[in-house]
Amino acid sequence: MKDPRSHVRRSTHALALLVLWCGMGSTGALGAYEPEIRHVSGLVHAGDTDDVRKAGAPPATCRGPIIQPGPGRTHEVLRRGGAEHIRPGPARANDTGEELYGKACATCHGADGRGAPAALLGFDIPLPDFTDCNFATREPDADWLAVAHQGGPVRGFAREMPAFGDALTQDELQKILDHIRTLCPDDEWPRGELNTPRPLVTEKAFPEDEAVLTTTVDIVTGRSAILHELLYEKRFGARNQFEVVVPFGFEEHRQGGQLGDVALGLKRVMLQSLSHGSILSLGGEVILPTGRKNTGIGKGLTRIEPFVSYGQILPADVFLQFQGGFDIPLDWNAAADEAFFRGVAGKSFTQGDWGRTWSPMLEVLGTRSLGVEGVLHWDIVPQAQISLNRRQHVMLNIGLRIPADQYARDAQFIVYLLWEWFDGGFFEGW
Repeated sequence: MKDPRSHVRRSTHALALLVLWCGMGSTGALGAYEPEIRHVSGLVHAGDTDDVRKAGAPPATCRGPIIQPGPGRTHEVLRRGGAEHIRPGPARANDTGEELYGKACATCHGADGRGAPAALLGFDIPLPDFTDCNFATREPDADWLAVAHQGGPVRGFAREMPAFGDALTQDELQKILDHIRTLCPDDEWPRGELNTPRPLVTEKAFPEDEAVLTTTVDIVTGRSAILHELLYEKRFGARNQFEVVVPFGFEEHRQGGQLGDVALGLKRVMLQSLSHGSILSLGGEVILPTGRKNTGIGKGLTRIEPFVSYGQILPADVFLQFQGGFDIPLDWNAAADEAFFRGVAGKSFTQGDWGRTWSPMLEVLGTRSLGVEGVLHWDIVPQAQISLNRRQHVMLNIGLRIPADQYARDAQFIVYLLWEWFDGGFFEGW
């Protein structure tokens, strides 16, 4: 089995080289100062300040894709927002995605998408492998296009990835991306478009490589209780995910922290369709009695929790999520089974064209005891997720869980900090 850290390193520089055919830029940085413009005739080799080679001649080093405008045409290469921007050459309306890729990307990324030989590169950043489905399918088109359009620095990646927003239209960039998508022919891997924002409570259907720290605080006079939950998720194969959940907490009148019920879980994508915008997963957890019921952190029972999760993306960045399942104690005499239902509706907003993402959501939670009393509880959880850094792999979600039935229960403040560790280190991409 491969060392997961190698995936982190590869995708960090990889997506930066995903960032290396695409590019993104900070909207705040663009136009912040007068750019330095270099006028170049013939072949433009981004970043080559010493010489400009004749059209068709291979570069000695590669600091980014090249554009071949043809005899007598001029490109302008300028630097702004930390990335090199290439201004338009001749129209290429009839070029296919493969032809555009060959002109703009293949010098660095190779005709087969596996990356050019190291001897041809003028930098030591590992190139991504576009044929690696584990890497190439994770991000939605919008993220690839943003990187291609604006250059690497907009997502905290290397400036060796130039911005092509002035040289190629968005339609041309989409053609290139459509070609790159063909380099991973395995349809088993769900596309990143189906990866909706993570709610505070509902388990989403998309498999992830994440670490999440969630904190829940009871809002009630005269009592102070704080519960933390550390979640580690590891994706394996095209459709599977393993997870470990470690809850721990503190109460006002108890010394030290208390360990809750540790859970081990598996999830598998059963159905997924990009054309329909839907994904369905089955999963389950085994919850171990590592906590104590009298502490309020744990139930002190071994339980199993099978569930089904469904996600649906809609136009205008609207999304829906659903989860339903059961909480079943193995000791049937100790507690009654419970059924739960969770639903989420939300919409994502982007700050500017390429900036920070905000995702307000409304979560509805239902729990019903299957015992004699059959008590039904409802809660609503208004919340908002926000990306914290340029790479958008560190996110914060803040919400309030509000009882919505006639039973006296506490409201709760909930917040999580999420790190998609596959996309790079926690302190990278800020």
